[in-house]
Amino acid sequence: FDFCQAEGKKRPSENLGQVLFGERIEPSPYRFTFNKKETCKSVCTKTYDTTKPEDKQKLDFLKKSMLLNYQHHWIVDNMPVTWCYDVEDGQRFCNPGFPIGCYITEDGRPKDACVINSEFHEKDTFYIFNHVDIKIYYHVVENEALGARLVAAKLEPKSYKHTHPDNPDCSGVPMDISNKASGEVKIAYTYSVTFHEEKSIRWASRWDYILESMPHTHIQWFSIMNSLVIVLFLSGMVAMIMLRTLHKDIARYNQMDSTEDAQEEFGWKLVHGDIFRPPRKGMLLSVFLGSGTQILIMTFVTLFFACLGFLSPANRGALMTCAVVLWVLLGTPAGYVAARFYKSFGGEKWKTNVLLTSFLCPGIVFADFFIMNLILWGEGSSAAIPFGTLVAILALWFCISVPLTFIGAYFGFKKNAIEHPVRTNQIPRQIPEQSFYTKPLPGIIMGGILPFGCIFIQLFFILNSIWSHQMYYMFGFLFLVFIILVITCSEATILLCYFHLCAE
Repeated sequence: FDFCQAEGKKRPSENLGQVLFGERIEPSPYRFTFNKKETCKSVCTKTYDTTKPEDKQKLDFLKKSMLLNYQHHWIVDNMPVTWCYDVEDGQRFCNPGFPIGCYITEDGRPKDACVINSEFHEKDTFYIFNHVDIKIYYHVVENEALGARLVAAKLEPKSYKHTHPDNPDCSGVPMDISNKASGEVKIAYTYSVTFHEEKSIRWASRWDYILESMPHTHIQWFSIMNSLVIVLFLSGMVAMIMLRTLHKDIARYNQMDSTEDAQEEFGWKLVHGDIFRPPRKGMLLSVFLGSGTQILIMTFVTLFFACLGFLSPANRGALMTCAVVLWVLLGTPAGYVAARFYKSFGGEKWKTNVLLTSFLCPGIVFADFFIMNLILWGEGSSAAIPFGTLVAILALWFCISVPLTFIGAYFGFKKNAIEHPVRTNQIPRQIPEQSFYTKPLPGIIMGGILPFGCIFIQLFFILNSIWSHQMYYMFGFLFLVFIILVITCSEATILLCYFHLCAE
């Protein structure tokens, strides 16, 4: 966007997590000095001549961004600069960003932020927020010689048509850009800063006012209750099945008088000689089990650290960095699990197994990631990851993760294969005609809906925080839901296995 640029300032360096999430921090042309009040200070003036094609293109791009409600995101001392306004029920919402501008439609209806000011009333017109009133809140540290600490930064976007852009007075009518405007359009950017002492906010809790204004918490409890009900239901089902089958079996064994009856088998016992026959795609199954172990441990450890508060939103990019580093270091369990299961399936191609464990799942993810990155590069987006970072990720994968996977696989293959409790029959049994619910597709749907039911409300908040400007900080809730999800998945698996065994 064609806003004011900071001259000759170096960009701050970002960590791996910030680069992967496309969070680029740019230096700003707005200059503050502590406790020095500024009123209506000019930053720069941009002039667009609509008769020149490149100027018209820049202005149209700016209009499009206002139409799509694009937002500025500013940071002061690692704190987001927020725009706080009243919403319904007398609550205040603090948004960690503010819009570039807004639009009044052709029938005079104000869109998005245009509702804040009754002076925005011209039809088919854009109003740009070219002035900001910034309030910096600080508290003085008493026991230290060093002066003060910033505890909050709030702003209010305003729109002024400055009559003298070189000597602005910040009064008068709003800066309107008619959709059909032609000729020269001048936009002067200005700002005011005031400093306020705030004794009540502690440094440690300076993020609280942003988090409190987000309408999350009450729904979270609802989502967890919902998940717990599903878990109780499943646990009840599993317990009932186990008790009934065991009870029946014990009763039947107690009734047996002669040994001839004992040979007669029924239900799931008919298949005991076929259960441990190696699966057709044993190689793929073992590879997926290895990669799954890697991801499961990574998720568990990341969420555990996030719960302890090490990966809070104030620590930018920490969550992603932590996850990537953990994933790279967890190559050993992946190799071990894959090798151990593959050996139990009687597999001989151990080299293929290790290579697939190292490259199949990460390769698919990396290829997907790389293709999306090419598209972002093509579009010139700031979310595109620089070539250097891509090389660094590949280096982490090939130089750390792959060797660790090989070490894990070496230990996995050295151990004896898992002992099966019963011998496998030489000749496979015929599988009887199957009912509807043991076929693959209904099984997939049944096994997928229950775990999804546990997490879909949590998922809504996570996706919200990734795609709309909201902080995600409910890691305690997330950890709880993650544990519930693991339990639900295991119980759904037990149930479906039992149904399949009963159907022989």
